[in-house]
Amino acid sequence: MSIIKAENLRFVYSPGTSFEKTAIDDVSFEIEEGEFVGVIGHTGSGKSTLVQLLNGLLRPDEGRIILNGKDIWEKPKKIREIRFKVGMVFQYPEYQLFEETVYKDIAYGPGNMGLDNEEIDKRVREAASFVGLRDDQLEVSPFELSGGEKRRAAIAGVIAMDPDVLILDEPTAGLDPLGRDALLSRIVDYHNVRKNTVLLVSHSMEDIARLADRILVMSHGKKYMLDDSEKVFSKGRELEEIGLRVPQITKIMLMLKERGISADTSVLTVEHGFNEIVNLTGTAKGV
Repeated sequence: MSIIKAENLRFVYSPGTSFEKTAIDDVSFEIEEGEFVGVIGHTGSGKSTLVQLLNGLLRPDEGRIILNGKDIWEKPKKIREIRFKVGMVFQYPEYQLFEETVYKDIAYGPGNMGLDNEEIDKRVREAASFVGLRDDQLEVSPFELSGGEKRRAAIAGVIAMDPDVLILDEPTAGLDPLGRDALLSRIVDYHNVRKNTVLLVSHSMEDIARLADRILVMSHGKKYMLDDSEKVFSKGRELEEIGLRVPQITKIMLMLKERGISADTSVLTVEHGFNEIVNLTGTAKGV
């Protein structure tokens, strides 16, 4: 069952001016409930504009976004309620921290939903736990946290609203490799427990390959492809033609296949690639 559906979306920045730019052009797709979907595309492909359309921050010039069977713009005055159901985490979300304590920052969204204090407290503590923040950190200023902890606190503020769909736009931007892996691990744990739908926008093909069930590829404002991760990355040469790169291990498999070796081009992880190369070597030796 699809939880969110885009129908012939079109969005133009600065229409009627010399700066007019079509950011989204006739884009349609469906996302199933509980999926983890990666969103990739070259710079300027329209992916960030697209996800802002999905949670009502932008209104399409044409087309519709259907959430749980209803047009999100059916009642424009209630669009704020859509943002509780489709939560958005922007790049560098820590820049949006502003409250006196981490607790109050995480509680801000649930408070705006009109929940009682007991429910707000429950959500704050659960969200903090999901992202790996300790109880004692909830009472300090968010500005006393490290960079990675600030990022986690900001994401907890969105998670605390318990959205049906969680959209993360480059959530690991600026983090070191350890911080990136730790944060993505927390997001995966949250998805596994909550069983909600997650859309992850990222430039890291390795992260997308490792985490996503399906991948939506955007190019020049259009949907270029939407398919299972293995099938998308098996078309590595096509992706390179639109300015994307496949994971390094997948590229190695593609190169082997182009040299006449029957390598599995759906390989997405180093571990899988290692096993595949071992099998190929054994086959070549007649073992």
